[in-house]
Amino acid sequence: MPPKIYHRDISPFLQRIRAFLLGRNPTNALRFEDMLSPRTQSPPKLPDGVSHKLSANYYLGRDPRREVAPPANLMQKQIGEGAPKSSKLPVPGTQFDWSSHSRFYTNN
Repeated sequence: MPPKIYHRDISPFLQRIRAFLLGRNPTNALRFEDMLSPRTQSPPKLPDGVSHKLSANYYLGRDPRREVAPPANLMQKQIGEGAPKSSKLPVPGTQFDWSSHSRFYTNN
């Protein structure tokens, strides 16, 4: 059996002082390999793609950047006249009269 792996931490004396000041045993936030789940996942079995054969498989023929094009218009927009445009822009609520407001704050 291999020897036990010691995890990085401060000296044992400082560990006891830290545990006393905290009032509990602290949890180490570092991750070590023997504390993690084993990596038992098998490699993926993917089907062969367009690049699995090297003979007569040039990169220019399978470069996806060359297949990008602007979107095609399938139908033209048919917009009518719509609502008539007003000459004045709408103003929300009542307008505040700034000239009469300033007379309250002047020292005349």
